[in-house]
Amino acid sequence: MTQEWPIRSKEDLLAHAIAIEREAAARYAELGERMGELGNDVVAQLFLRLARLEKEHAQELERRAAGMALPQIAPGEYAWFATGAPETAAHDLVLNLITPPAALKIALDAEVRAAAFFESARRHAPEPALAELAAEMAAEEGVHIAWVKSAIRRTPDPVIDWNSIFG
Repeated sequence: MTQEWPIRSKEDLLAHAIAIEREAAARYAELGERMGELGNDVVAQLFLRLARLEKEHAQELERRAAGMALPQIAPGEYAWFATGAPETAAHDLVLNLITPPAALKIALDAEVRAAAFFESARRHAPEPALAELAAEMAAEEGVHIAWVKSAIRRTPDPVIDWNSIFG
């Protein structure tokens, strides 16, 4: 079942969108750095490109929101990994143990959640302008989903399925 979010105004949509984009930019930067450390330059470059785009999009949304009273979004509302004490160790563990295919799957899940959020906002928008803005944001997430899916198809999973070999 798809979760529905109560987006009733441009301020609501922008506040949530900014939080989503900031989280994505931070996580993509971390994942890009980690994939580079693992020697997977193709996936590293994808994540670093997405980090840059998400950061630019957050900045654009912040400009659009200038002068508006935005609602506060709870810290960690859109966190990809466990954050803050006492879960900081879990966040670091994920980054240290993650493989390129696993990182791409995490990214895909996050992009799908973001697209679902914006699609929900579009469907329930009380006015056409808000629906149009949400649709624009959902379309951007759709592009990111396509990029991540393409990278998944080109990134071999290092886990060997022994059952398929010897089963």
